[in-house]
Amino acid sequence: MEQSWLGLPPREKLLECGAQTLSDVELLAIFLRIGTRGIHVMTLAQQLLTEFGSLYRLMIAPPEDLKAVYGIGDAKYSQLNAVAELARRCFTCREALENRVVNSSEQMLDFFHSSLAYREREVFQVIFFDNQHRIIHTSEMFSGTINSVEVHPREIVREALKRNAAALILAHNHPSGLAEPSRADRVITQQIVQACTLMNIRVLDHMVIGRGEYVSFAERGWV
Repeated sequence: MEQSWLGLPPREKLLECGAQTLSDVELLAIFLRIGTRGIHVMTLAQQLLTEFGSLYRLMIAPPEDLKAVYGIGDAKYSQLNAVAELARRCFTCREALENRVVNSSEQMLDFFHSSLAYREREVFQVIFFDNQHRIIHTSEMFSGTINSVEVHPREIVREALKRNAAALILAHNHPSGLAEPSRADRVITQQIVQACTLMNIRVLDHMVIGRGEYVSFAERGWV
């Protein structure tokens, strides 16, 4: 593997200095392992980050965009896709979320984007909080088609009562990639708010997740 900018190959630098000392280019080079014909792995890693703008955008890039880059065939695409999925599962696992204190919807944006942005069907997710805004449960409560999902407010209230939740945040994705809420999104949100209010449960926000964009109902004053 080609040497990093500090003189040590990335793998050796990791072993000697710790993973936290590696740049995005060096970390990416470790996962890619080798370059391609005429291109060193460090150069390929740098080209990928330059092409997509950041490590985050590279990890969420559609397969057709990744495979359009010279040097990224099925093998390297599989490596990148696997590490992105591994990171998503780690980030969204129950242990990583439970008891986290959340004071704003923005704190949940990375979680929602990681778990929802590139789903092929609409998924409706709910995060339940105690009265100190600590996460006590997450649930993908409803799933639907490529352009709709049937949501039942009573089921959300039932789950909130079961978890003894004081508040919740709603989220769902738009597989089209466009986050602008539909009229149906606004109607069902108000129905959920009304049902929860009867049980003294607060709906803190409803976030609609697109690809690289989102809309917060709370930011727009809709909840």
